[in-house]
Amino acid sequence: MFENDKPIFRVEAFLNSAGLARRIVQIAPRQAFFSQGDPADSVFYLQRGRDEMARVMHEEHAFSDLFLKFLLERSIRIQADLVDQLFNSSEKRLARILLLMAEFSKEGEPAQFLPKISQETLAEMIGTTRSRVSFFMNRFRKMGFIQYNGRIQVHKSLLNVVLHDRMPGDEARSPDINDV
Repeated sequence: MFENDKPIFRVEAFLNSAGLARRIVQIAPRQAFFSQGDPADSVFYLQRGRDEMARVMHEEHAFSDLFLKFLLERSIRIQADLVDQLFNSSEKRLARILLLMAEFSKEGEPAQFLPKISQETLAEMIGTTRSRVSFFMNRFRKMGFIQYNGRIQVHKSLLNVVLHDRMPGDEARSPDINDV
C-alpha cells in the first residue's frame, strides 16, 4: 500500500465511495444533473453511462466524425480567444466578437442582426467595462461599421478593425523600410 514511502492513492476506490463532502447519486435516464447557468459548486464524476457514448463513437462513424469536428473547432476557438485576450485591445476584441456573433462567413452577405445582447454582457465577454463598450459601440456607429436601435446590425466593413491594426483616421503608420 506504500510506494516510495508514500501511501498509494487509489482513484477508483476514492470515487466509488461516499464520504465527507462526497455522495453517490443515481440519475434516471435523460434526467439532467447539471444545466448551464447552475452554480458550478461541485465536481461530477460519471461512473456509469459513458459506455453508450463509446459504443456510438466506435460504431457510428458519421457521428464520431461530426463529434471530433466539433471538438477540434471548439479547441481552435478557445485558442483563438486566448490569443485575442492576450494580444488585442478591447476595441479589437469587441469588433471580433461582434463579427463572430454576426456569423459572417460568405462574401457579399448583407449586414447581419445580432441576437439581443446588453453592453454589460459584451463587456464581460471581452474583459472590459460597460462604459468602454459603449464608447467603442458609438465609435463603430459613427464610422458606419454598425447600426443599432434596439438590435445591433453589423456591417462587414467592421472586418477592417480586426484585420488591420488601426482604425480609419488613425495617423499611426508602420515604419517604411526606406526610413532606416
